[in-house]
Amino acid sequence: MLSAFHINWTCPFFARTPDRPYAVEPFELLTTALSALSWQKTNGSIRMICDSTAKRYYDALGFSFLWDGGVHPLLDAMPEDVNPIAFWAAGKLYALSAMPAPCVMIDTDFIVWKPLAPLLRGLDAAAVHTEDIMPDIYPGPEAFSQTRGFDFSAFDWAVRPYNTALAYFGSDAFRRHYTDTAIRFIRASATADDVLTYMVFAEQRLLAMCAARERVHAAALSDLAALFSGRQQGYFTHIWGFKQQMRDEPLLYEDFCRRCAARLRRDFPEAAGRLAAAPPLSPYF
Repeated sequence: MLSAFHINWTCPFFARTPDRPYAVEPFELLTTALSALSWQKTNGSIRMICDSTAKRYYDALGFSFLWDGGVHPLLDAMPEDVNPIAFWAAGKLYALSAMPAPCVMIDTDFIVWKPLAPLLRGLDAAAVHTEDIMPDIYPGPEAFSQTRGFDFSAFDWAVRPYNTALAYFGSDAFRRHYTDTAIRFIRASATADDVLTYMVFAEQRLLAMCAARERVHAAALSDLAALFSGRQQGYFTHIWGFKQQMRDEPLLYEDFCRRCAARLRRDFPEAAGRLAAAPPLSPYF
């Protein structure tokens, strides 16, 4: 059985919207539930690594039962000087630094429908797919002018980045090497003000670069075309690219939420009854 974890670091939310109470959109709550429950059904245990604000939020909604491994506010210990605007997903790297391998890191908008172990045999690390090196997203080292004391020359810049909506770590030594390297980059880039390139370098490009440098056996489990066309044999669903479209189209938003609620009622009826009691979700059940 494979152990997995979700992550929720709320500091980026408050950095962007300091005057709003913390909340998660209904579609994200529904995919979070499907992600956690489907993982337990097909793969093993899952926990939530978060901060105290997120834990209180999940407790208040009655959501904490979703994670059979518990809800752990380990991210309260993150350094206060981590930049939550540029490094909005830094919580993933700090959470991973505390999780011994073998482990699987999963975003709350990513669902695994089938047993993953057959795809992971012989691998030290894996991610859901690789990404093209587009200069506006994955620029060269000259773009990181706000980074101090990080050796960019140590890496192969031709290696395609990994998308870490799902990432597997079978080697504990490599997990530590990758997180140490990525966190060192984050701490060396405290004044970064770009909201995309610094984070995806730390999280996604460095994963591929570290794997190549350390010569570990790493692989992509799917590809982008298969993932978004459904031609990946029913293993995965990732809604990342669909979020803004739903926000722009209320009818699409409602339809998606109702379909998620229907899937929960069908596959996890007991859990669905508990989730339907949460005020943000009750309209969709």
